Amino acid sequence: MKPDRTEFFSDAVLAIAITLLILEIRVPTEGRLGPALLHLWPSYVAYAISFLVIGAIWLNHHLMFAKFEKVDTTLQIWNLLTLMAVAFLPFPTAVLAEALHSGQDQNIATALYGATLTVGGVFVNLTWHHAVRAGLLKSSLAPDDVKRVGRHYLVGPTVYALAALVGLFVPVLALATYAFLNVFYFWPRKRSQRVS
Repeated sequence: MKPDRTEFFSDAVLAIAITLLILEIRVPTEGRLGPALLHLWPSYVAYAISFLVIGAIWLNHHLMFAKFEKVDTTLQIWNLLTLMAVAFLPFPTAVLAEALHSGQDQNIATALYGATLTVGGVFVNLTWHHAVRAGLLKSSLAPDDVKRVGRHYLVGPTVYALAALVGLFVPVLALATYAFLNVFYFWPRKRSQRVS
């Protein structure tokens, strides 16, 4: 099958997930508006990190699918599981924001967030490696480029898993790592496009 329909469906799920993030930020109803809005800073931080996460996933998902000549049912299943992890992301985002607000259980919330990103990253890697093994890639891709892209995708779940463990002890460091990793996935975009 051509990858177009799978990519369109994925775009729709990613768009819905990124939109749902804002629904977790509630309009303040008590006290003076200015201080109440400032008090919501943890929600803004969690929203910004998750928005960048989903944005980076969308960019790299598009770049990945540009390398596919066709898709099969197994690839679609791995892709659906990736989308499941993304669609779940508003929940750990809300948990993280609440933990930052209350100052309690920030380590658990940060680890949950990282675990969710790790699972999504594993499914991205399974999608890519299945496409390689099943011969679904465009014939114009050089073997070295295929290996380089595979290494690029492996960074995500590895760093997210390590950051989730760190988050159990130093939540702020884990959050900084999540944000930094998204810069990594935004930054190499042009380099990745050359192998499309």
